[in-house]
Amino acid sequence: MSTPFADLAVDPPIRGFLHAPAQPSGSAIVLTHGAGANCQSKLLIEMSEAFAAAGFNVLRFDLPFRSERQTGPPRPGSAARDRNGLRRAVALMKERAHGPIFLGGHSYGGRQSTILVSEQPQLVDGLLLLSYPLHPPRKPDQLRTSHFPKLETPALFVHGTRDPFATIPEMQSALRLIPASSALLEVDGAGHDLLIKKTLGELPARVVGGFLGLVKK
Repeated sequence: MSTPFADLAVDPPIRGFLHAPAQPSGSAIVLTHGAGANCQSKLLIEMSEAFAAAGFNVLRFDLPFRSERQTGPPRPGSAARDRNGLRRAVALMKERAHGPIFLGGHSYGGRQSTILVSEQPQLVDGLLLLSYPLHPPRKPDQLRTSHFPKLETPALFVHGTRDPFATIPEMQSALRLIPASSALLEVDGAGHDLLIKKTLGELPARVVGGFLGLVKK
């Protein structure tokens, strides 16, 4: 169960949905979407419901670029504003939770989360990266890892074995650049969207379990 949420008091505005747990643990997580989607994506909804079932307060929200137009990828130069949106969403959840705060997202949303947290290591207590876009498809030399050596926050990467944005060995190599605790959860047969028939219903709980195992170490 989720309820619409909006905070328009400061720019950029935050619009999305709150998932309130039946038995709150005090923890909260902010989740956002990729470049071609919005916060109503099936993956994001299922992940949010799974985290709420585990006691998390969850905010899934639209990045500023998506709030400004309903379709199309982020425009060049919009990434800094999208990171400001992530920062604001985290601040809003800190007002609602008394425990650890986590941040993550799918593809572009996850990438911007890692960049933000590499610049502000104390912002959150852990990261969840769903299908991190390590490089553009068929361009393995264009790695998006320059900030990885500055990541001091525990991070769980969830990656499909058929994702064109990185192979599993490429992801394993990239994670060795991260000084913080990190882990890679492989999804056999999945592509960039992660959801395939044989993992429907099972994957979100598996991700929550893996994430809790990492951040509670």
